[in-house]
Amino acid sequence: MSKIPYNHKAIEKKWRENWEKNPVNVKVGADGRERQKYYCLDMFPYPSGNGLHVGHWRGYVISDVWSRYKLQQGYYIIHPMGWDAFGLPAENYAIKMGVHPAISTAENVKNIKKQINEIAALYDWDREVNTTDPEFYKWTQWIFVKMFKEGLAYEKEFPINWCPSCKTGLANEEVVNGKCERCGAEVTKKNLRQWMLKITAYAERLLNDLDKLDWPEKVKKMQSDWIGKSYGAEVEFPIDGREEKITVYTTRPDTLYGATFMVLAPEHELAKSLATDETREAVEKYIFEASMKSNVDRMQDKEKTGVFTGSYAVNPLNGEKTPIWLSDYVLADYGTGAIMCVPAHDDRDFEFATKFGIPIVQVIAKDGKEIENMTEAYTEASGTMINSGEWNGMESADLKKEAPHIIEERGIGRATVNYKLRDWVFSRQRYWGEPIPIVHCPDCGNVPVPEEELPLRLPEVESYEPTGTGESPLAGIEEWVNCKCPVCGKPAKRETNTMPQWAGSSWYFLRYVDNHNDKELVSREKADAMLPVDMYIGGVEHAVLHLLYSRFYTKFLCDIGAVDFDEPFQKLFNQGMITGKNGIKMSKSKGNVVSPDDLVRDYGCDSLRMYELFVGPPELDAEWDDRGIDGVNRFLKRLWNLVMDSKDADIKASKAMIKERHRLVCDITKRLEGFSLNTAISGFMEHNNNLIEIAKKEGGVDRETLSTMAVLLSPFAPHIAEEIWEQLGHEGSVFTAGWPTYDEELMKDDEIEVPVQINGKTRAVISVAADISKEDAIAAGKAAIADKLTGNIVKEIYVPKKIINIVQK
Repeated sequence: MSKIPYNHKAIEKKWRENWEKNPVNVKVGADGRERQKYYCLDMFPYPSGNGLHVGHWRGYVISDVWSRYKLQQGYYIIHPMGWDAFGLPAENYAIKMGVHPAISTAENVKNIKKQINEIAALYDWDREVNTTDPEFYKWTQWIFVKMFKEGLAYEKEFPINWCPSCKTGLANEEVVNGKCERCGAEVTKKNLRQWMLKITAYAERLLNDLDKLDWPEKVKKMQSDWIGKSYGAEVEFPIDGREEKITVYTTRPDTLYGATFMVLAPEHELAKSLATDETREAVEKYIFEASMKSNVDRMQDKEKTGVFTGSYAVNPLNGEKTPIWLSDYVLADYGTGAIMCVPAHDDRDFEFATKFGIPIVQVIAKDGKEIENMTEAYTEASGTMINSGEWNGMESADLKKEAPHIIEERGIGRATVNYKLRDWVFSRQRYWGEPIPIVHCPDCGNVPVPEEELPLRLPEVESYEPTGTGESPLAGIEEWVNCKCPVCGKPAKRETNTMPQWAGSSWYFLRYVDNHNDKELVSREKADAMLPVDMYIGGVEHAVLHLLYSRFYTKFLCDIGAVDFDEPFQKLFNQGMITGKNGIKMSKSKGNVVSPDDLVRDYGCDSLRMYELFVGPPELDAEWDDRGIDGVNRFLKRLWNLVMDSKDADIKASKAMIKERHRLVCDITKRLEGFSLNTAISGFMEHNNNLIEIAKKEGGVDRETLSTMAVLLSPFAPHIAEEIWEQLGHEGSVFTAGWPTYDEELMKDDEIEVPVQINGKTRAVISVAADISKEDAIAAGKAAIADKLTGNIVKEIYVPKKIINIVQK
């Protein structure tokens, strides 16, 4: 047994103190040369009052393993940490606890920072940022002002998702099954004056530039689907008996002859005016009921509802009168808020037409044969046109491409490209957020706060709870609201809505590299030297909006010359979630939170770091089980004992040790590069067992092999790796060693065992040279089973390194 037992508490305390005095991540190497940068970034956390649980550790450990691996490859690592501290979660927590959000947020940051330090990650705290710091949000406001001046920030009366409990507007992604994601209350709709950011101006670039990115394909597809580019036509339907026309967007202009009715969103600007005396009461009741539902709830698969307005449009191709309906499955903010309905070829339209007795006209048919008494929509992508006037007999696939241009030539519409992506609702009726730097002047209109006067500070208030009126609590602070117009000097009022939580998180990664600069968002010198982010690591729940908004911000800042790149994150990795039993998300309310504190105390940081990776493939969710950490801890103890038993034995490297060393380097490197981190941990265990078996035969393991194990282990379990490195007599840190290489020639077996078969049944097992020829292998095999070869040999087979098979009759 080892003379010195493995004492994780003493080892981890010793090396934490050592790293404080002698940082391992330095910009200039021992050779005096400046290292190339590698920027590895975690998605920065919201500082929750509940602190960290083992699920939070997983992402931070993954990013630290990757950072330390890159450090061993010779890079200078930019690995910062900060706080996404504005927004609804922080404010709701403060209200619940009865303290000002500034106080509760500061306390939470202090607590979580202490917990994060227990991970022993390579964070550079000198780069720390906090979105609530006026010196940070000065630049969040500066970006808004720049966007306003470029016409990308504008005001609009807009129906938004409204939580009556949180008393604020919610983005679509904050509504889950018709309920507020935060508090669970039923979400309604409310028309409010909102600030919008024109992200749609960047839709094409956001879509096309996905091809530049080394991101998981599923994430790129999620972004592509969210942007939702489609080709089609806008068609103008005159309203019967009126001057106006209704414009619809359709991706299937080839089916225009089959449009037997039209549906408008209840919020459509013409919806109320289309009602006749007979239908007005029903129409207004339906519009009100739709206003109480969230967009998400409206789009869920359920029985269709609708109301006939009493008015008709005219199909511009055949002159047929087309009834105009309202239905809540059409959204005002997609396309034109009006659709033409072709029930013969759309499941949703077929269901609606069947329910309300609307005619169904088939215009596409397989082999040109019309279906009698349709019981479902014919939704095949192609077929022959029927009931379509001069288009009869054409192939629908061809007509789909030609129809937009035919419609343009006839002057009844135009070919167009549409996107599902909508402009970004960029204001909240809450206190805890960045003040929007706009002044409302009766004469000059909306005027931005002069850039030299930023930051526009959030005023200190006694009452920060939501007003419930749709106005921000800031609206009640007259001495703050009332101001002078920056242009004409006349009395004016400040904007009282605040920015959403997304505002700071859409650009924070830029500020880390120049976080004390009070003259510019980031200096070009530092931006050129340290940006963009090389590896971004975080949960897949942020795969769409956070990443999309960050890409939008970066492209805009590139366009105005603030940075010279237009994509923020070169490579992306999304880790899965650690759940409680039965796959249930960990939360304090469910009572299934597992704190890392006791596990660190009992097993050590290194054991917990490795177990966080060992629980399963890092990209997948994994169910937590405390018992599994015992196995990882046993591995570290067995490795420690092997080192202690061998370090003073002066063991010379044998062929078996050299082969095992190179195989170890190869396995761990390939698994790490492939982000197969769970199999990297199992690889350490397998190779350690092999080394223990070699040690039993040869009295120990040589110093170079054990040193190599320490270097390979250093990204995963840095404390024990440092201690082993020192115990083996090395000076300086293990992180100065450099990542080892492997030689495939030295990994090969000299001899291999091969089964010898007669007619497919194994009769012997022989040892042969690994590179033996077919002739020599068969000869050796026949010699081993000579007494069993009693028939005529009809075939001799050698599958290299697998089997020798002699077929006899």
